Amino acid sequence: MGVLALLLFSRPVEAEVYVAGQIGVHKPNDASNPEFSAAGVTVGGSDLVLQSSLMYGAKVGYYFDRMKLGDFTLGVETEVFNATPHFKQQEWIGLSSGTLPGLTNRVLTWAPLVALVRYQAWAFEPYVGVGLGVFFSHLSASGFSSSSIDVGLNTQIGVRYRVNQNLSLFTEWKYNYADISHTNISSIPGIGAVDLSYNYEAQIVAGGIGYHF
Repeated sequence: MGVLALLLFSRPVEAEVYVAGQIGVHKPNDASNPEFSAAGVTVGGSDLVLQSSLMYGAKVGYYFDRMKLGDFTLGVETEVFNATPHFKQQEWIGLSSGTLPGLTNRVLTWAPLVALVRYQAWAFEPYVGVGLGVFFSHLSASGFSSSSIDVGLNTQIGVRYRVNQNLSLFTEWKYNYADISHTNISSIPGIGAVDLSYNYEAQIVAGGIGYHF
């Protein structure tokens, strides 16, 4: 039985479609290069602190059996995940000092096409991926809300463990980047009617379970 299990786990996996669920920790960097704009005047200032949050989502992928180089296989994937990197209430220093109230911030990330390369080593499959990310962000507080759609970068590095031919467990690290711009804010309490733009960066550590067809 031990020899049979070894042969099963060491056998190269052919092309397959897979679906997976994922959950993890979303750790954003401070929102850098923030700019508030109003009446044609733009003011930059200190970075803004974003809170860490839970992330959860799903992915669907496909590896090509005819696109192999030794133990390396090429594939593609699409994934979507949600996080809530809220803005803390904090002092903001620009031309003058002010208080930015706490803002609810939801970011839904969709990576429509991620290019993947995996390496097959026994039951383990290290992999890397890179592609565009589409970031749907929504800011809100008492009395206002604003939505924005921005395009940026989505990358991942991970390792998958094949429990059997159909079931896998995986853990991965992601890096996201985008220039987010909210141009339809009616009013931020304590600041007034402005547009807000900033550089968004986040690191994510996630894990999940997949099913391979």
